[in-house]
Amino acid sequence: MTSVSLVSAAARRLEGKVAVITGGASGIGESAVRLFSKHGAKVVIADIRDDLGHSVCKDLNSKSTSFVHCDVTKETDVENAINFSVSKFGKLDIMFNNAGVIEVAKPNILDNTKAEFEQVIGVNLVGAFLGTKHAARVMVPARHGSIITTASVCSAIGGVASHAYTSSKHGVVGLMRNTAVELGQFGIRVNCVSPYLVATPLAKDFFKLDDNGVYSVYSNLKGSLLKPEDVAEAALYLGSDESKYVSGHNLLLDGGFTIVNQGFSMFVPS
Repeated sequence: MTSVSLVSAAARRLEGKVAVITGGASGIGESAVRLFSKHGAKVVIADIRDDLGHSVCKDLNSKSTSFVHCDVTKETDVENAINFSVSKFGKLDIMFNNAGVIEVAKPNILDNTKAEFEQVIGVNLVGAFLGTKHAARVMVPARHGSIITTASVCSAIGGVASHAYTSSKHGVVGLMRNTAVELGQFGIRVNCVSPYLVATPLAKDFFKLDDNGVYSVYSNLKGSLLKPEDVAEAALYLGSDESKYVSGHNLLLDGGFTIVNQGFSMFVPS
């Protein structure tokens, strides 16, 4: 083996691992699928967008990437995605609960409906619960595994998004912490990755801004753009053996946004 191939092999940080990524057909999830695959993992994309999911698999042209239809609000779908992974690849090492939704914010709680609230909680929080539950089902007997959930800066502060979205993201951090305590005795690590606003097509359309607009209006850290690939890199770290002693952690990717009082700061240029 040449020195070049040795370096290449060493760079494959998920070699031999199997991952399920919900919401893996687009956005942050798609970036994670591509990055995990690049680093040697066998990946199952679990998503409701069959067309996009199959397209990603075809584009990667890899026998190690598969798609399974999965609505994370339905326990049978989540259970099936995990069973599919074990049946096809023999195990599950990484569960990335990434699927999520955001709705139009209604600042006045009196304008919020129960149905709208429950829909967001159903995808963002119940979906993470089901993914964590069924990943644990197969990871506990194996005595190892990494469970990651996409949260948000809204998991650490209030006033940034809707009541439902903020509640759901606070909830997944609580779920993560509780399950990290329970599952740690089985060698299973549980963590969250909490990105600041990512300039995905969905987010830019939602906020009616382009890349520069998103970051000039909302960013604290100037000169850098947070991209889906950056969130995927954080998930890669949490899924790899490099984070072997990291559990119960909410990894914020926010450029310092959550430590700033946006209404009052002596450092804001006049």
